Amino acid sequence: MNTTGWIVLIAVIVVVIIVVIVVIALTVGRRRKREHDRARAQEMRVAARDDDLTAREREAKASRAAADAKQAEVEAERRRRDAQARAAEADDARAAANEKLTHADEVDPDVRADRSGDDRAGDGRAPGTDAGAPRTDAGAHRVERGTDARGDDDVPPRRSL
Repeated sequence: MNTTGWIVLIAVIVVVIIVVIVVIALTVGRRRKREHDRARAQEMRVAARDDDLTAREREAKASRAAADAKQAEVEAERRRRDAQARAAEADDARAAANEKLTHADEVDPDVRADRSGDDRAGDGRAPGTDAGAPRTDAGAHRVERGTDARGDDDVPPRRSL
């Protein structure tokens, strides 16, 4: 063989070696890429499961918050009804106390004021005091229902017991 034949043979061998190296490099690269893609896909699945779990936790918290809000509404309604019942009891107690005071005023011979608070006798003295004693505001405890001393409407009268 002459030199040209050797050069061609060496060139062909070099080209074949280069092609084999390229094929091996591409195969290894594809395998690495597949492994990398598999690992990345696995990480994405784990992240998706974590996100799903987080979403379910948030849904559960939202459901608990809605249930708590509903419970608070029920409790508020119960308290409103309790307050109304207590207010009614207080009104009944006030009415009973006023009835007792009215009855006591009717029975007491020293009380001479009519419903408007005017002194029936006209002597200007407080009930139960001597004729010479000056009249005090203690005898003027009657105020028409519906107004208080300042003239406010719908305020029950205050009476001292």
